[in-house]
Amino acid sequence: MLIAGVAGGFVISPAAGLCMALCVLISAIYHLWTASQRYRRISELTDHLDRVLHQHKNLPLEEYQEGELAVLATELQKLLVRLEEQASLLQRDKTFLGDLIADISHQLRTPMTSLRLYTTLLQDPRTSEDKRKKIPYDISRLLDRMEWLIETLLKLSKLDSGTVHFRQDTVSVEQLIRQAAQLVEIPMELRGQELSIRLEGDETYTGDLSWSVEAVSNILKNCMEHMETGGSIEIAASETPIYTEITIRDHGLGIDQNDAEHLFERFYRGHNATSSSIGIGLALARMIIKEQNGTIRVENVKDGGALFTIRFYREVV
Repeated sequence: MLIAGVAGGFVISPAAGLCMALCVLISAIYHLWTASQRYRRISELTDHLDRVLHQHKNLPLEEYQEGELAVLATELQKLLVRLEEQASLLQRDKTFLGDLIADISHQLRTPMTSLRLYTTLLQDPRTSEDKRKKIPYDISRLLDRMEWLIETLLKLSKLDSGTVHFRQDTVSVEQLIRQAAQLVEIPMELRGQELSIRLEGDETYTGDLSWSVEAVSNILKNCMEHMETGGSIEIAASETPIYTEITIRDHGLGIDQNDAEHLFERFYRGHNATSSSIGIGLALARMIIKEQNGTIRVENVKDGGALFTIRFYREVV
């Protein structure tokens, strides 16, 4: 078209042809200049991307404020941010997996060592007959402890990874407390401890009954272990238009002031912890309650003991 225009200009007159040729020349020079500028900016953008990918620097968006390169740079910045987030999540998962494996190996090391010791005693001909009769009971107790530990750690890992889907059922608080109490009924009876339940009515909340039973039973187990023989645990429930509240009070030693902020941390053992305490029961309970739009707190009671307060809210808090 440009050649045809120049030719047409010369047909009209030599002056028109020269003018047309000059315009074509200027247009070609301008096109080549703008193209070289564009390619130069693309080359600079490529260099910036290379530095970002290898040196973890931010993309200088202020240098690309106009035109299609600005749009491209913005989209690339979004992509880089997303990649950084994914890298951070992968690193977090990697760290969590390493910590979890370390925790499991650490917690299993003690019972495994005891099992090896019992095996050695069974093989030793000098072991008395009375001792041999007692060893299977001790081995069974250690295996039960290891099974509970592994199951609890797996539950924690599922909650951490977000693979647990909690049901959204209307749960009866009475049914929840009865099922949780059954899990500690026998050990409490052996300790001579009592459990009293006081409900104001047909309290309910929206959540998952099975997981809630796990949480409440862990709290009851913690209260039971921190009470002397003959103590008692009191459970009460109430309901408001905003939340359903469950309180669990023991008449034990209470909570050490230094333990209050760390009581729900994983593998934290308080100053009054028993030798069998591992420090994951309350951490699991808190995670379960939190996943059901709930909260849990603990405080000392003036006349002795600890008070756990659980609230399941009807709206997101």
